[in-house]
Amino acid sequence: MKKVHNVLSYFAVFDPTKEGGYNVLFPDFPGCVTFGKTFEEAKNNAKEVLELWIEELESQKQDFPIKTERPIIDEIKIGV
Repeated sequence: MKKVHNVLSYFAVFDPTKEGGYNVLFPDFPGCVTFGKTFEEAKNNAKEVLELWIEELESQKQDFPIKTERPIIDEIKIGV
């Protein structure tokens, strides 16, 4: 079992697709992308791909970004 030293947090963008499901990208890691057929699957896949991305950067002794501050985007529903 992998020993956890720090807990890191990064923003992920979940973009619904016309076909169903969600594309996921990380603004702090260009090229780090994944997909899920449901939001929950996309979220699980996002966690997995980000962990693998950071492991690869660490194995190559490359620095990885500290989370940048970004606005929180949410959907507000109103009745009209």
